[in-house]
Amino acid sequence: MNKALIAALALTLATAGCGTIRGSKLNPFNWFGRSQPEAQTTLAPKGGYPDQIGKPWQQPVAQVISLSVDKAPSGAIVTAMGLPPTQGYWQTDLVALNNGEPDANGTITYRFMLTPPAADSADARRVSTQQSREVSAATFISNYKLETVRKIVVEGANNARSVRR
Repeated sequence: MNKALIAALALTLATAGCGTIRGSKLNPFNWFGRSQPEAQTTLAPKGGYPDQIGKPWQQPVAQVISLSVDKAPSGAIVTAMGLPPTQGYWQTDLVALNNGEPDANGTITYRFMLTPPAADSADARRVSTQQSREVSAATFISNYKLETVRKIVVEGANNARSVRR
């Protein structure tokens, strides 16, 4: 009985001493401590860098007026019609966002970009009819990429249009 009592007393004394080890540098759980927020230093301008989409001289179309997806033998052709504010816009592109990969929801997004006319040209001031200002852009999506796509979105400056499966 004395041996059991002595063992219990020794164990009690040993665990009472753990309180000092808990705060010491010998305890590996104390080596780094808790995380804290820290001020981030960066060379980027306030508000960040603007996202460059498309070619440097291009801008988003004012309005996307239609969107269609047509089947092709090895994928699909996405065609969008846009309406710029004046005549003379050219060099249209559907620029894939997110490196052309679908997001977690299966949505692939494109931005409808085009090149404006020269500011001093007559086209930059000519509005005329809607039909005379309409421009189109198209892109191809392979069957491999279409396997995970559930929705295709084309964005303009003022609106976006989408199609779903």
